[in-house]
Amino acid sequence: MNKPYFFEETYTGIDFTKDPFETGDYELCRFINCQLPKSELSESSFIECRFEGCDLSMAKLYGTSFRDCVFSECKLIGLQFDTCNNFSFSAEFHSCNLNLSSLFGIKLQNAIFNDCSLQEVDFTQADLKETHFENCDLTKATFSATSLQKADLSTSYNYSIDPELNDIKGAKFSLHGLPGLLDKYGIVIT
Repeated sequence: MNKPYFFEETYTGIDFTKDPFETGDYELCRFINCQLPKSELSESSFIECRFEGCDLSMAKLYGTSFRDCVFSECKLIGLQFDTCNNFSFSAEFHSCNLNLSSLFGIKLQNAIFNDCSLQEVDFTQADLKETHFENCDLTKATFSATSLQKADLSTSYNYSIDPELNDIKGAKFSLHGLPGLLDKYGIVIT
């Protein structure tokens, strides 16, 4: 059975907790101030879509595709991006709350996280080469076997990244972020 196809549609202020979200292929669509918490988004495809001021917290993403999508001022708490279709996964996040989300094993090179709260996000085994973390709070985020080659974390803060367990070759960090690279050694930096 073919999924419905939606092209250049705009959805504004829709509460999908009352009207269930329709599984389908969405291309160049905009979702503005929509409520999608705990929604079933599985098996849907989003290509070059924009989500602005939406709440997708705890939405189900099994087999969901996000390709060249932009999330702006969205609430994305507890999302399991690791259950998404990893093929061509690409997204930008601006002023979003992704706390408690999982990007375990996700290939997300050249991504942008700008002014985001990434507290307790699981980046284990993620490929984040050349990703830009601009002014992001990474309190208790997990980095283990993560590729951060040439990533830019120079304006982000509260991270703890073990250089021995992660690939940080060519990554950019600021001097004030140095304790986050050395905290496992228990040394005091003044």
